[in-house]
Amino acid sequence: MSDACGCGHDEPLPENEDEHEPEKLWQVTEIRAAAVAGALLLAGLIVGWTGGPHPVELALHVLALLIAGYTFVPSTLKRLVRGKIGVGTLMTIAAVGAVILGEFEEAAMLAFLFAISEGLEEYSVTRTRRGLRALLSLVPATATVLRGEREEVVDAGELRLCEIMIVKPGERIATDGTIRTGRTALDVSAITGESVPVEAGPGDGVFAGSINGNGVLEVEVTADAQDNSLAKIVRIVEAEQSRKGEAQRLADKIAKPLVPAILVVAAVIAAAGSLFGDPRVWIERALVVLVAASPCALAIAVPVTVFAAVGAASKLGVLVKGGAALESLGRVRGIALDKTGTLTRNRPTVIKIATANGTSRAEVLAVAAALEVRSEHPLAKAILAAAGGDVIPAENVEAVTSAGLTGRLYGATVRLGRPGWIEPGSLAADVERMQHAGATAVLIERDGELLGAVAVRDELRPEAAEVVAGLRRDGYYVAMLTGDNERTARAVAADVGIEEVHADLRPEDKARIIEQLGRKRSMAMVGDGVNDAPALATADLGIAMGAMGTDVAIETADVALMGEDLRHLPQALTHARRSRAIMLQNVGLSLAIITVLMPLALFGILGLAAVVLVHEVAEIVVIANGVRAGRAQALPPAAPQEPERVAASVGAQR
Repeated sequence: MSDACGCGHDEPLPENEDEHEPEKLWQVTEIRAAAVAGALLLAGLIVGWTGGPHPVELALHVLALLIAGYTFVPSTLKRLVRGKIGVGTLMTIAAVGAVILGEFEEAAMLAFLFAISEGLEEYSVTRTRRGLRALLSLVPATATVLRGEREEVVDAGELRLCEIMIVKPGERIATDGTIRTGRTALDVSAITGESVPVEAGPGDGVFAGSINGNGVLEVEVTADAQDNSLAKIVRIVEAEQSRKGEAQRLADKIAKPLVPAILVVAAVIAAAGSLFGDPRVWIERALVVLVAASPCALAIAVPVTVFAAVGAASKLGVLVKGGAALESLGRVRGIALDKTGTLTRNRPTVIKIATANGTSRAEVLAVAAALEVRSEHPLAKAILAAAGGDVIPAENVEAVTSAGLTGRLYGATVRLGRPGWIEPGSLAADVERMQHAGATAVLIERDGELLGAVAVRDELRPEAAEVVAGLRRDGYYVAMLTGDNERTARAVAADVGIEEVHADLRPEDKARIIEQLGRKRSMAMVGDGVNDAPALATADLGIAMGAMGTDVAIETADVALMGEDLRHLPQALTHARRSRAIMLQNVGLSLAIITVLMPLALFGILGLAAVVLVHEVAEIVVIANGVRAGRAQALPPAAPQEPERVAASVGAQR
């Protein structure tokens, strides 16, 4: 329960709390107590209406008060001993005051309604938390492992690193791993939100909870059950939910001084009224004012919404790290997109090779591959794939920052790098055509002599243009930030409909530009979470793309899109905007209730029972409204993707 409510549920929850959380509303302790108290209260009212013995009526009301009051009075007193006051304090004082005035029925009604509202809050929070933890139920209880020459079925928790799991068609994968043998199409919709099965084969990583397609797989275990990707997601979200968003901080800022102020105001009303009027009347009004101004609805207005919204987002494959991130995501008005891996599919392919000085295409590729063979750069994979066969690595290879590579091959000095660092010479026109086609051109030279140029293009995501158009239609400012050259960047930007382009950027340049753009509007940076880390940290909100299984991406960003479908970005923005609107609605309603009830209570228009009823009904409305944030619509299936446009001429040219 929320601390601000002062209802006692402020101690850290045990690690196995999910075993004790109520699955049904009637299993909530406060609801059960309220049900019993309500029955006793109703019995007492019936006895009174029928003219029954007054002692019986009084006993029923006192018993109802004790049972309902037990749900919040003891915990309130414990907090009071530690110097903490909250809404529970106000309710306790009001109940005690009503008893002193002999209004046992009013006191019992107050405790009964407050117990109901506490039970509803408890249920709504645990239900949304359980929705998040339901991710863990995607992991099967057992797994088949290969031990020696035998296949054994073991508990998923007993899986050890480097063991080989046997995953049969239709089975869920028990933990993260790497495919060693077999090919299949994996259904990862429950984890990343991807609607289309993902093709996977030897060397590809797989995640816990994925459903195997038609192939039989041998998967090497890379994480145990406690440390797999799903477990990490749940741990991170639950930890980050303690980070309070702006709306929640606003509610806390209002509630914290409001409680002692209410106590002071009630005391002044009781004292002044007693001096100039009937003490009994004014003390009773002071108690009613005290209850009328209770900010319990305000205290729970945001936490319930955050729990519901974050839990719903996780089911869609969007990891939102708490209330602060949800707030920022809902407030964002500008989007800066990285090119590689965000707008593009991060699967670069060699599309053209130009030669100079009588060099063959095969030789150009061989020298380029010799320099790139130990590089982790995405372009290296494309060049190595195009080179094929055995590659003889160059010696003394060194990387020159933002320029290229240099090394020695067969005694000659060889270089590979961007135009400008290596002059294109006779290939200047070819390089320009490559860049206008949206490709990245790298030049290769040996002992100062130009050998050729290789064009590598990373194909756009098929949904990129649709997403950018949708963002602009919704009023978002969209820019592209990339380390690629100006011509290539503008060619890609034109294809997707982005007008503002910043190219030739180093990581620190991206951070600087994000800072400049952020002076005019709230900016989000969307990148891979590793190379774009400075920009992700500088932006009002960092969003990592395709972060499933990438620890650095999840840790760096405020929001992580776990899948590879860029349509999750506008989906996440829409969900956050709606959730933020619900938060503000709840805060506004909570403040309006206090504003209206206080004067009505002060002038005796509403009594204690009426004020309590209105207050608790309003609290129920706030909880129900907050739970609405848990509704989020899954993406429709993606359109079939066209085969990658890999230039068939590469092989022929060689």
